[in-house]
Amino acid sequence: MTIHASRRDVLKGGGALVVSFSLAGAPGETFAQGAKPLALTEVDSFLAIDAGGVVTLYSGKVDLGTGVATALPQMVADELDVPLNRVKLVEGDTALTPDQGPTWGSLSIQIGGMQLRNAAATAKAALLEEAAKRLGAKQGELKVVDGVVSAGNKRVSYGELIGGKSFALKLDHTKPAAGKDPKDYKLVGKPVPRVDIPDKVTGRFAYMQDFRVAGMLHGRVVRPPAIGATLESVDEASIKDVAGVVKVVRQGNFLGVVAQSEWGAIKAAEKLKASWSKSQTLPDAAKLWDEVRATKVVKDEVTMNVGNTAEAMGQAGAKTLKATYDFAIHTHGSIGPSCAVAEFKDGRLTSWSASQATHNLRKQLATMFGIPADNVRCIYIEGSGCYGRNGHEDAAADAALLAKAVERPVRVQWSRADEHGWDPKGPPTLVDLRAAVDGAGTVTAWESEFFIPQQTAGSFNVPLIAATLAGMPAGDDIAPGNIFQNSAIPYKFANVKTVCRRLATTPLRPSWIRTPGRMQNTYANECFIDELAAAANADPVEFRLKYLDPNDKRGIEVLNRAAALAKWDKRPSPKRDQRGDVVTGRGVAYCKYELARTYIAAVAEVEVKRSSGDIRVTKFYLAHDCGQIINPDGLRNQLEGNVIQTISRTLIEELKYDRSAVTSLDWESYPILRFPQIPELVYDLIDRPNERPWGAGEPAAAVVPSAISNAVFDAIGVRLRSVPFRPDKVTAAMKGAA
Repeated sequence: MTIHASRRDVLKGGGALVVSFSLAGAPGETFAQGAKPLALTEVDSFLAIDAGGVVTLYSGKVDLGTGVATALPQMVADELDVPLNRVKLVEGDTALTPDQGPTWGSLSIQIGGMQLRNAAATAKAALLEEAAKRLGAKQGELKVVDGVVSAGNKRVSYGELIGGKSFALKLDHTKPAAGKDPKDYKLVGKPVPRVDIPDKVTGRFAYMQDFRVAGMLHGRVVRPPAIGATLESVDEASIKDVAGVVKVVRQGNFLGVVAQSEWGAIKAAEKLKASWSKSQTLPDAAKLWDEVRATKVVKDEVTMNVGNTAEAMGQAGAKTLKATYDFAIHTHGSIGPSCAVAEFKDGRLTSWSASQATHNLRKQLATMFGIPADNVRCIYIEGSGCYGRNGHEDAAADAALLAKAVERPVRVQWSRADEHGWDPKGPPTLVDLRAAVDGAGTVTAWESEFFIPQQTAGSFNVPLIAATLAGMPAGDDIAPGNIFQNSAIPYKFANVKTVCRRLATTPLRPSWIRTPGRMQNTYANECFIDELAAAANADPVEFRLKYLDPNDKRGIEVLNRAAALAKWDKRPSPKRDQRGDVVTGRGVAYCKYELARTYIAAVAEVEVKRSSGDIRVTKFYLAHDCGQIINPDGLRNQLEGNVIQTISRTLIEELKYDRSAVTSLDWESYPILRFPQIPELVYDLIDRPNERPWGAGEPAAAVVPSAISNAVFDAIGVRLRSVPFRPDKVTAAMKGAA
């Protein structure tokens, strides 16, 4: 089991204050706190070994509940041949961990893990070279067991070789060191229990929401009643009877209170009288898709261009099929609302939060307060709900602004209404698709247009609400994530053109949310490919196989294995001659993530109640190829999270708002999937030990909406082209088809 560094040890610099001598014996400088190597090109940036042989890993990638706090130590322990319980992990601390990029895009293992593995392999090679000298043996004679190197009856431990010293070794991640042969792995590929689960199921786990520091006060932000409203006046006397109020903080349109207790801050925020201007900046929700279509296009981004689609579409005898799909605005809906603690001391800011991008947050906070980035330290603590860029960074900015105002540490805990109302959103997606089919039923052309917001060039920073309201430097970036991905298709039609129409604005502040773009785009593409299969009276699996690249053997295999797993009944959709109120169907979907990595194919089985329009996903099959599997149990955890959350997003979730603000501020108005609605999940995990590992945190979500939509069509012969698939949409579609 991984040994976690305590928060107290981390704050004291525990694990970082190692005396620096090169492995070869040359003296170096002692690492002062904050001066530990952080460059991606240094072994010492990633790991240290103490005199007792305990290995400390420093990871810029963090565990968002995804299991990487187990998987990363697995990779390094196996590479170094040390026991897993002798490995501890420090994650997401900008003073101690290298900047490996935000924890996003299913890259924690694919990028972060491989960098750690390279550091471990480089370190081990140097350790064995030194051990050979110490033991007077040839390297080929050495054996390593549990961090002890032996040659015959002579032994030396890693702790004796390097303990308390620096490796002083360079890394080149483009040319990684030769690592262990996959056939010799003892931990990688094995189902190691996740290190965090015991404390989580027994209530001992300390989430960000549980974190405290000495002398801490509590803050709450008084939110404007409308997005874009300005603060006109504040009556501080209105809270004179609330016990423990320390200060009312007003800066521009930012208004907050600080109190001795959290309850005091809550009551003060509720009772504080303030006058705000009126504001109606949001579009009419009932006309959302008209608004999206009418929004100014700043550029057309062509993501695939093969042949001449215009010419193919115009050929005599060609039949044209058209469809439009849309995907609603979603909130992150984190189960635990965002939370952060901040402290200004001696001109330096320390921020504790569940940010999945602490190195980016550090830069944003430095900009916001006009201080050098070196004077800001951001420390990651796992939050109860972290996926996508939710409100954690904004809570961190709230806490920092209030802490500076009172010159004491301040904890800000968002409410449910804060979380649903003010976290950034997954933007709406609108997709137009067209295809041409010749007289023989062959698809001759495919065209698509994706109406999605622009991405500010070179930026993935979502503006901090506190900075915007307070009139502090914040930027006005639009950062919805790489939502153009998977607009291009994996199918080999003779003529293809896919275009992302990048829009100048989007209704609410956007950010990435699980599987950004890949899910919405795959949903439209995989539903439309099913429409073409139905038009050709072809089996949906065989139709896909017909047009997949024959050289992409892994894609073909994953689709065939999903069909075999589900015992696919080979026939065209929809199913014929179904009687009764409750009918069943099955649907398939396929995705090669970003057309570059991780293959997924899914089969959904559904029941549809005709009288009410209710859809129930009864069984969900998934074949998944992410290359080398590090921890199959951890992978299953990820797939379950992907499927369950995305079924919820597909069937239920939709953000509601009026012209002024978000109105779905609780679980009643923004419901999510409940336990009785969870289907049986069946997986085929394709392990390829000799391939590099790819990501699994997002890809499986990409195929869920389309598999469900295609299954509903199979059941009732009606296409659902608008997420979420609410019962009223189902009944309306059936009436329209009749």
